[in-house]
Amino acid sequence: MSEFSNNREERITAFTDFTKRLIAGAKGIELMKEYRFLFKTLVPSDIITAVDRLFQMEIPLEELKVGINKMLNLFQIRIREYPALKPEKGSFLDLLQRNNAELKKKLAVLRPKNTQINKDPSDKALLKELLGGFREVEQFVKMYEIKENVLFPALEKHWDDWRCAQVMWSYHDDIRQELKGLIAELEREPFDLKAFNRFLGDSYYNMHTIVFRDDHILIPVMLERMPGEVLETMTRESLDLDFPFVRPEAEKKAGGRDIKSVDDGRIVNLGSGEVTPEQIALMFNHLPVDITYVDENDEVRFFSMPKKRVFHRSVSIIGRKVQNCHPPDSVHIVEKIVEAFRKGEKDEASFWIHMKEDYLLIRYFAVRDRKGSYRGVLEVTQEIGDIQKIEGEKRLLDWEDEG
Repeated sequence: MSEFSNNREERITAFTDFTKRLIAGAKGIELMKEYRFLFKTLVPSDIITAVDRLFQMEIPLEELKVGINKMLNLFQIRIREYPALKPEKGSFLDLLQRNNAELKKKLAVLRPKNTQINKDPSDKALLKELLGGFREVEQFVKMYEIKENVLFPALEKHWDDWRCAQVMWSYHDDIRQELKGLIAELEREPFDLKAFNRFLGDSYYNMHTIVFRDDHILIPVMLERMPGEVLETMTRESLDLDFPFVRPEAEKKAGGRDIKSVDDGRIVNLGSGEVTPEQIALMFNHLPVDITYVDENDEVRFFSMPKKRVFHRSVSIIGRKVQNCHPPDSVHIVEKIVEAFRKGEKDEASFWIHMKEDYLLIRYFAVRDRKGSYRGVLEVTQEIGDIQKIEGEKRLLDWEDEG
């Protein structure tokens, strides 16, 4: 196969076949002999395209993820040797890379403590120390949310082979659950060392794996292929986001984002009143709920920006297909809701979940015009913990009692 080593299409085809056979149970050592030329010629962009093709083959996601893990482990040295470009300091990709580095440091600090607790699982002080450390590590899931809302939409818009993002999103969800389970075990009495170690091993492996893929595959390929203006837009959009460990520099953030005023002097007749675009935005942003509107073509068209959004949004999602705004493990639920709304079979779907200290009510409403034609979906999310505590009646104003 060496004659194909400089032909990208042949290289990607061979690499895709390599991974498919690995998923099917072929031994890595045998495949390495047969495809030895790949270990001298493969580049990170080949992996992006191959994973995209594998995802479209509809291989069961868990099988695909296991196969990708095995494949990347075999090609780890080749990937690390690639002469990757470095992101500009202070850019979005630089912040991603620096937050990854901080995560690795925090995990390294906790590693000897993990060993110690295995020697003495009854050490209450050490359990408390580990709990604090992993709660800090859990803050890194903010980075996953930022990637899903800023980086993934950019891939979808500008790359044909963007579906690696769907696979990565599934890994993100795995890590969220593993960290949640890890912390729950540290809080539980009596402490279950076996359960703790299971969550510990899975979370360490997956977090380090995602950092490797970010730093050695995703970021280098983005720097090579993504237009400069897109990278700049991602950086602007990230200035106000809540990064976990390394945040945008104060002087850059002080300049603020280039947001155009919505008050252009127009008056919008809403049928029940006339208001300006600025007033419409103010009304939406002062409602105690998150609102997202998806049109009849399944594209995100609007989201409100209250002081506290439950689910992070960025302007990158405008125009994004709603199916791509959800991880592959749950997208089938979204598609079922949208299809039922489109057919006129249902008008509303509700869910309620606990998310950290919040108790959330998430409701989806079918949007229809006066003729009953389907015009999209409205997602409304509200924190209802305090509402559930309400009892009796309140008829008087009690501001004075608040001091």
